[in-house]
Amino acid sequence: MAARRISGLLSRSFTSASASALFSGGRSSNLGRGISRYSTTAAATAAEGPIVPSVAVNYTQLLINGQFVDAASGKTFPTYDPRTGEVIAHVAEGDVEDVNRAVSAARKAFDDGPWPKMTAYERARILLRFADLIEKHNDEIATLETWDNGKPYEQASKIEVPMVARLFRYYAGWADKIHGLVVPADGQHHVQTLHEPIGVAGQIIPWNFPLLMFAWKVGPALACGNTVVIKTAEQTPLTALYAAKLFHELAFTGSTETGKVVLELAARSNLKPVTLELGGKSPFIVCEDADIDQAVELAHFALFFNQGQCCCAGSRTYVHERVYDEFIEKAKARAVRRLVGDPFKGGVEQGPQVDSEQFEKILRYIRSGIESGAKLEAGGERFGTKGYYIQPTVFSNVTEEMLIAKEEIFGPVQSILKFKDLNEVIHRANSSQYGLAAGVFTQSIDTANILTRALRVGSVWINCFDIFDAAIPFGGYKMSGHGREKGIYSLSNYLQVKAVVTPLKNPAWL
Repeated sequence: MAARRISGLLSRSFTSASASALFSGGRSSNLGRGISRYSTTAAATAAEGPIVPSVAVNYTQLLINGQFVDAASGKTFPTYDPRTGEVIAHVAEGDVEDVNRAVSAARKAFDDGPWPKMTAYERARILLRFADLIEKHNDEIATLETWDNGKPYEQASKIEVPMVARLFRYYAGWADKIHGLVVPADGQHHVQTLHEPIGVAGQIIPWNFPLLMFAWKVGPALACGNTVVIKTAEQTPLTALYAAKLFHELAFTGSTETGKVVLELAARSNLKPVTLELGGKSPFIVCEDADIDQAVELAHFALFFNQGQCCCAGSRTYVHERVYDEFIEKAKARAVRRLVGDPFKGGVEQGPQVDSEQFEKILRYIRSGIESGAKLEAGGERFGTKGYYIQPTVFSNVTEEMLIAKEEIFGPVQSILKFKDLNEVIHRANSSQYGLAAGVFTQSIDTANILTRALRVGSVWINCFDIFDAAIPFGGYKMSGHGREKGIYSLSNYLQVKAVVTPLKNPAWL
């Protein structure tokens, strides 16, 4: 989603609480009290009141040249608690002058500073120490992420923050293994290639996984010896600012619409290279031989994970006609059982959407689905009376021309479509402008192989979904972007290749 402000701007030149009480009430058994299924008492969250986080919000300025500073204009903007709509803090609002200051500082750090001149091993050690600090402050970071974003605290603390540490360790390991080649050439010449950092990397991180995307982008850029300017999402600036602060102790991802603007601006300026990981409308294909109970659970996870705010969400659920009716009934029942409530409470599966804009957008899509003739099987309304909660929603009888099947909703709305055979579903799945990911659920290795090779997407998950590892590349085809995040493939985003040719006299061999 395009951000309207240049918020939480970070540029950095490198020169070299207990876990049990982060929010009031600790982790006692009381955390699960008052959580209700949306089909019964929707007001339970409001009745008890939201848990009050006790972590302090200390970093709300821009980080430029290693110092936290106010915006040149003095402007700030509020970042909100999506559980209540109340202001958490006011964050410095960057403008053109601030961008220029940040880029100048990052360029000076690259040209004159020690970071790109360090040995690769020294850079690796710093990244490893940063990963240690992320682990040390796991609970504070997870609390900020949940407070600012609305995702379940258990998801943030047990999965996402540890994954950030894992990613930085992965790229620390690559830092001293980036090397070129000796190339055989015709004639008496010695030819070698050097892999050099590109310089200043400008990076845009989204609001759905703010800290995780920070790691996806900053980790490989720093490992390759670059300096970085980051634009955080205006909805969720707090954790990136906190993480950037941790670097003191050591010494672009977004919607397809945003990506088009970024690419156009890059072409107009100096043809700088751009990597884009953009939107998606990923198919999740349930074949006729599938174990329906398992398929329902996996399809549910593929769509509703992170409040549906996931670029690769399995938001087009294709189900074979022979198992379609059974799947619909069980998918509806699973959605009704989904626990919605305060994301700081134990056992909650779904918190609020990130902000009022996203909340209203999703409700408009739900109304569109109803008006276009899809059958509303579950949900369809807000959950409770306060905050940006939406009931887990399931539509059946969905067809490709409906907006809920064509456009990226980025919310807890499952659209279920019926298909007859593999050729048909391949054609329909590939008809989207997007090509980020796909899921396939089948017991047949032949079916899996056919679909794996036929689907025009960047990732295919067979009998699983959302499997992310530091070493597994991630990115899309078509309007889902180009280039890859994570793994060895991401390093090429931050390196440029130089050929060095030297004449040889009387060589013993060529």
